[in-house]
Amino acid sequence: MKNKSENKMTTPKLLKRFLPYYKLHIRTLVFDLFCASLTTVCELALPMIVRFITDAVTTDISVLTPAVILGVGGIYLVMRIIDAVANYYMASVGHIMGTKMETKMRKDLFEHLQKLSNNYYDNTKVGTIMTRITSDLFDVTEFAHHCPEEFFIAGIKIAVSFAILSFINLPLTLLLFAVIPVMALCLKKFKKRMHEGFRESRVVVGELNSQIEDSLLGVRVVKSFANENLEEKKFKKGNEKFLTIKSKVYKYMGSHSSINRVFEGVMYILIVVAGAFALVGGKITAADYIAYLLYISTLLTSIRKIIDFAEQFQRGMTGIERFAEIMDTEPDIIDKPNAVELSVTSGAITFDNVSFRYSDASDDVLDNVNIDIKSGESIALVGPSGGGKTTICNLIPRFYELTDGSIKIDGTDIRDVTLKSLRENIGIVQQDVYLFSGTVRENIEYGNPGATDEEIFEAARLAGAQEFIEKLPNGFDTYVGERGVKLSGGQKQRISIARVFLKNPKILILDEATSALDNESEYLVQQSLERLAKGRTTITVAHRLTTVKNADKILVITKDGIAESGNHDELVEKNGLYATMYKMYRV
Repeated sequence: MKNKSENKMTTPKLLKRFLPYYKLHIRTLVFDLFCASLTTVCELALPMIVRFITDAVTTDISVLTPAVILGVGGIYLVMRIIDAVANYYMASVGHIMGTKMETKMRKDLFEHLQKLSNNYYDNTKVGTIMTRITSDLFDVTEFAHHCPEEFFIAGIKIAVSFAILSFINLPLTLLLFAVIPVMALCLKKFKKRMHEGFRESRVVVGELNSQIEDSLLGVRVVKSFANENLEEKKFKKGNEKFLTIKSKVYKYMGSHSSINRVFEGVMYILIVVAGAFALVGGKITAADYIAYLLYISTLLTSIRKIIDFAEQFQRGMTGIERFAEIMDTEPDIIDKPNAVELSVTSGAITFDNVSFRYSDASDDVLDNVNIDIKSGESIALVGPSGGGKTTICNLIPRFYELTDGSIKIDGTDIRDVTLKSLRENIGIVQQDVYLFSGTVRENIEYGNPGATDEEIFEAARLAGAQEFIEKLPNGFDTYVGERGVKLSGGQKQRISIARVFLKNPKILILDEATSALDNESEYLVQQSLERLAKGRTTITVAHRLTTVKNADKILVITKDGIAESGNHDELVEKNGLYATMYKMYRV
């Protein structure tokens, strides 16, 4: 599994990755920023109104006629109404824009996760993925809406305030703005630590989610061993680790905020004192002094908002970074540029010097394996655990990529065809049946989405499942529970077989499909499997040797490769490894 982001991505790079998601909402964004400018103009107008009234009172009070006072009040009231309408747009449509962007990112992330191979999921906790696809992207929503808005508003306020303050008194303004770079430099260190803290907390949340998911899905095992206290201790450990990290982050935030307030106080007292001397020296009027202080308040409020937004900004950047990490993970197995659609005619399968290992650091699971499976032939793979039987089955639909050699179906290398067409022609029934949370009907229909009720009923009948399904409380519309918990092992297996009947593939893989069942269920399921295998090229992995006695060919797979090959009678007559295994099984 390769990741294109070898080094930690910088903020500019992350923003560049995120900007394309604004493309579909550029009009909304522009109008949102226009509304933000309207609310800013309203806020900036108040100090000028106060300055006008104060100046008139100290110079020529006759100017303040009732008409002028009411006129000024009316203008400000109209501006407030405009401000309210603009603020409504920002709070509603602006947030909806952010949510739409979150939805698009989640869609892209989910589609990319579907492309990643089994190897990725072998090494990644589901709880961690869930954190990235839910809470991380929620933080991105808030970032998407507020980031351009807050910086745009702050930019206008700072620029306009600087211009007006410079017009009123340039030396005071330069003195004030000289403090801002020093403040930014002091806050930089805490900003970096906050980002690292939020990233670390996201990792811990993912691990905590994985631990919770693991505990809840295995709740029946937990109860059977009376290990509730053990699970509580494990959860407490993860939960307290989360608390420690979050506490550290909030300490950085507290330091960040306190330093900001100190600098605010310094800036205020500088202007109050320096302005007072200017006022006494006649270099500034009382009206200008009051207006100056009001604009200072507006300026510092803007700076404070940017500082306060730092937390949300860091959360958003962390979410974007973790989003990018998954999106930059390249699938191990992809279609070739010139891949063709596989059209299975006979279903013959050939393994030509196939070798495979799970990673460069591991040993070969398969080494130069050669298998020739004819059209419609039934092949059984038996042998000790760890020999590579399931691996052989997983290589045919390209769940993993070959290390060396080739696998061909009807003479076509499986790497030369599209993954979709390859897997559409292969039906798999496994020991560990996975039923989705939904109804019986929905789980069977999964084999052929859009199938008619008649086709679903026929698939259930062929799988020997129709009789027990009709006895369920709501028949085919009965809710099966999470992972089919409301059904027995045999019932779940027959539903999975019905699913494959509905798919109607040319090639069938049965990976220990009956090994977890009791004798009665095994008998019923075995009958269903025999019906399913009829007329198809079938590969069966089995430990119960009685289930493969009728196979056309049995391959005994060991860590050294194919130890024996032949039908049941031939292998028993050889009196080799298979015969020994069969005698042990019968005993």
